[in-house]
Amino acid sequence: MKIILVGASGDVGQAAFAELSQRHNVVRVGRNSGDVRADISDLGTIEAMFEKVGAFDALVSAAGHVHFAPLAEQTDTSLKMGLENKVMGQINLVLEGLKRIAGNGSFTLTSGVLDRDPVVAGTGAALANGALAGFVTGAAIEMPPGVRINVVSPGLLDVSDRRYGALFPGHARVSSERVGRAFAKCVEGAINGQVVIVE
Repeated sequence: MKIILVGASGDVGQAAFAELSQRHNVVRVGRNSGDVRADISDLGTIEAMFEKVGAFDALVSAAGHVHFAPLAEQTDTSLKMGLENKVMGQINLVLEGLKRIAGNGSFTLTSGVLDRDPVVAGTGAALANGALAGFVTGAAIEMPPGVRINVVSPGLLDVSDRRYGALFPGHARVSSERVGRAFAKCVEGAINGQVVIVE
């Protein structure tokens, strides 16, 4: 299969690439690196990315940013940043990708643990993750025949512990290998409309 992997340079993206590239042609996409450049907060670059890549069988998104801050410091602007970037960025990948995806293709998005196991200062992430779960559940019943959509929801990756571990006290770390296999389950399997939890 030809798979578009958006956010390929991040920890989750690298886990997905390590697994999927063993069996598939993976086109890596990133803001500042990769085979193709695109910023999911910019619809124009998403459209240009699809034009450059051409026909594809599956899209995996491991991209998106949210603002971490205590609730009392969150604002309309800071919460919208996560909704516009992590949520609408990934949704726009799906909306634009539907115009080009092969029959029997799939979309796999990425959310995270914080909508089901929250931490202090993680409200923005919890909001975005919950929105993505709702989108996938709703969109699955309206996909074209044979096309599937799922979202992988991992806990904090072991490789991310050094940078982000202080934000996740008491949370179990998950292996990159297990996260990679979750993406393989979504891309190579038959599930649809599922939140695939990795913890």
